Amino acid sequence: MTIPAQFDAKTIEDKWYDYWMKNNYFHSEPDHRTPYTIVIPPPNVTGVLHMGHMLNNTIQDVLIRRARLKGFNACWVPGTDHASIATEAKVVAKLKAEGINKNDLTREEFLAHAWDWTEKYGGVILEQLKKLGASCDWERTKFTMDPDMSASVIHSFVDLYNKGLIYRGYRMVNWDPEAKTTLSDEEVIYEEQQGKLYFLKYKIEGSEDFLTIATTRPETIFGDSAICINPNDERFAHLKGKSAIVPINGRVIPIIEDEYVDIEFGTGCLKVTPAHDMNDKALGEKHNLEIIDIFNEDATMNSFGLHYQGKDRFVVREEIAKELETTGALAKTEAYLNKVGTSERTKAVIEPRLSDQWFLKMEDLVKPAIKAVLEDGEVKLHPKRFENTYAHWLNNIRDWNISRQLWWGQQIPAYFYGEGKEDFVVAENIEDALALAKDKTGNFSLLTSDLRQDVDALDTWFSSWLWPMSVFGGITDPENEDFKYYYPTNDLVTGPDILFFWVARMIIAGYEYTGKKPFTNVYLTGLVRDKQRRKMSKSLGNSPDPLDLIEKFGADGVRVGLLLSASAGNDIMFDEELCNQGKGFTNKIWNAFKLIKGWEVSETIPQPESSKVAIEWYEAKLQQTLLEIEDNFEKYRISEALMGTYKLVWDDFCSWFLEMIKPAYQQPIDSKTFAKAIEMLENNLKVLHPFMPFLTEEIWQILAERTPEEALIVSAWPELKPFNATLISDFENAAEVISGIRTIRKDKNIPFKDTIELKAINNDSASTYFDSVVTKLGNITALEYVSEKVDGALSFRVKSNEYFIPITGNINVEEEIAKLTTELAYTKGFLKSVESKLANEKFVAGAPEKVLANEKQKQADALAKITTIEQSLAGLK
Repeated sequence: MTIPAQFDAKTIEDKWYDYWMKNNYFHSEPDHRTPYTIVIPPPNVTGVLHMGHMLNNTIQDVLIRRARLKGFNACWVPGTDHASIATEAKVVAKLKAEGINKNDLTREEFLAHAWDWTEKYGGVILEQLKKLGASCDWERTKFTMDPDMSASVIHSFVDLYNKGLIYRGYRMVNWDPEAKTTLSDEEVIYEEQQGKLYFLKYKIEGSEDFLTIATTRPETIFGDSAICINPNDERFAHLKGKSAIVPINGRVIPIIEDEYVDIEFGTGCLKVTPAHDMNDKALGEKHNLEIIDIFNEDATMNSFGLHYQGKDRFVVREEIAKELETTGALAKTEAYLNKVGTSERTKAVIEPRLSDQWFLKMEDLVKPAIKAVLEDGEVKLHPKRFENTYAHWLNNIRDWNISRQLWWGQQIPAYFYGEGKEDFVVAENIEDALALAKDKTGNFSLLTSDLRQDVDALDTWFSSWLWPMSVFGGITDPENEDFKYYYPTNDLVTGPDILFFWVARMIIAGYEYTGKKPFTNVYLTGLVRDKQRRKMSKSLGNSPDPLDLIEKFGADGVRVGLLLSASAGNDIMFDEELCNQGKGFTNKIWNAFKLIKGWEVSETIPQPESSKVAIEWYEAKLQQTLLEIEDNFEKYRISEALMGTYKLVWDDFCSWFLEMIKPAYQQPIDSKTFAKAIEMLENNLKVLHPFMPFLTEEIWQILAERTPEEALIVSAWPELKPFNATLISDFENAAEVISGIRTIRKDKNIPFKDTIELKAINNDSASTYFDSVVTKLGNITALEYVSEKVDGALSFRVKSNEYFIPITGNINVEEEIAKLTTELAYTKGFLKSVESKLANEKFVAGAPEKVLANEKQKQADALAKITTIEQSLAGLK
């Protein structure tokens, strides 16, 4: 067949992905082989591909394709996450745009809209991953709201409740007023924000005295239940047992005493607002204070806010400050840098709020997960430094608030049969709940219609923490064949930003439900940033569309470009030029393939010695690289593994090996060498395939007619064999000799077609094994070893060996002497200026170490150059 001049990435990518899918290469079923399993970090169901996904899934595909080649039963399970907060927010916004208020809908009506949204926009990202070449087992695709997946979540909740690990409590929680739901502590991001400290004057009841209190939130005075002073603070001893009057609303509140108050902070006394501050709530419980909730669920003021009712908290803050100033109740304001909790998802400022919520006790659950990572090393984090982050989170863990005031998600399986806070049962379905309710109440006339299911949904992470087990049905049916075969999985590739949210919780769940780790290795990628080290975002306009990159550079080019810069855990400074470099590598391989296929092959001519030697060297070099690649993969240095492969193919194969075996112009190549060249190319394709699947499959299929069973994707990784390391080091010496010859040819304008002689003094007793290669690549008529310097010759050195190229008619000796004399004079002058600088004590004492080292290197280089020029001159005279 005619091989196209250019590699047409788009046509080839579609062709081979369709071929792989048609032949079901990605699908896995349990069999006699050792399994290798990866579960995808499920992206948001309505999300689209971004650069972080590209990096993460390229790494996973490299690992899974390599495992397939190494004979493992490779299974990569894809799927998506229902992302309750994000998806519900999008559906609410869509309904709002259509003039529909969520609160006017029943739960069932709203969920119908949510499912419509999911079916319309869901799964796009998985289709986009196919463009990247992701070889997932698409038949196993899971969605966290699939019936079987939801059943696993509900089963887990009931199980943990029955074990006494889930409880319902009235607690101060993190409230997101934009999403209108609670958040776990880990979903709150604390940011420093410039605010104000307001000094408010509270009048002492029955006197004209005032007490000044500093607060960052003057709008919360409507929820004040007391003023607290430290009993040891003599400044306020006269106020003990008295009351104060809250500005604006005029409510009388007690002045209480507690050593909790820091005498040194602010004015030394504080206002207590139990409904809106964690510490104030503790004080309120201790002193039996009234709890006054002043906010609606969207953080607007309720009726306790008087004339501010219905206004947003931040609007009220500005307006109330003016009113307090007008009434003389604002003593002063000061600028104040404050740490403010914000929602990881919506970025809204979190409001502490008292609410009935469901919690999971973590103190005992977390212990096996701490042991597995930090003590036994059963689960390994790559890079290891993330163990410190992991330890910090797990050693300071608090009970997990698992309920969310949302409808999109798994509905909490708690059923209320009365008005009391304890009047509920927990069951997997309403029929089981009814039976439990009858037993608990003794009322056997209860009907399912008498039961009300908790309206809240479970935290999305409460479904995804089961992911490695639930995708194989391991929660509801732990004895099934798939689960017993594929679990524990092998590797997890994800970002360090969800090390606690997801990774740690999966480890916790794995040990709780199976007594086993969910995976052995966690590869933590860095963040993809732009050249200016900025995080990629739509608002900055610095995040390229991954599909546009694939269109421009080809999927293989983009994969290589991303991985060349992606060492584990380190942020990636992404530059499109890296993808261009990947595309250049694609073209290099394609052109090498075309070169080989373009040779005429002869069955009769003998194999040249240079080709025999070249093959022995490249086989050794391949084996050496295979060992290095193996080591890098074991250490999860994927970028280094690619770089080793890149150098093997670009430098050793294309730049050296092909040159060493290439037949003379319009001459055939011997069949023995050609067969070996094809074999070496095929080995290269196997090593390259995990990184560049499309290009390699295309070349593989053109090289020979293959059956589906012989496709590259399911071929075998090159076998590791013993190799001769001396051959490799000997060639490095020969390569320097060839480079020396080429430099002289270039400097003296000696065309390569013109043959030359080479004489050498072998002071190092260097190997002569590669002399046939030196002779070929240097176009040398005679290579002779001598014991004395050769007069009338150009010379160069490799280590202690000296090499001489006798002058022929191509070189004008007089002109060469004049040229070298001028160059010698210039170099000596340059050396003098450098040595003058180094002789200057003031310069040496004050110069940075790097500058000094640079000057010394200049001195050494100049001395070496002078020696070489003088030797060349001596040979010419």
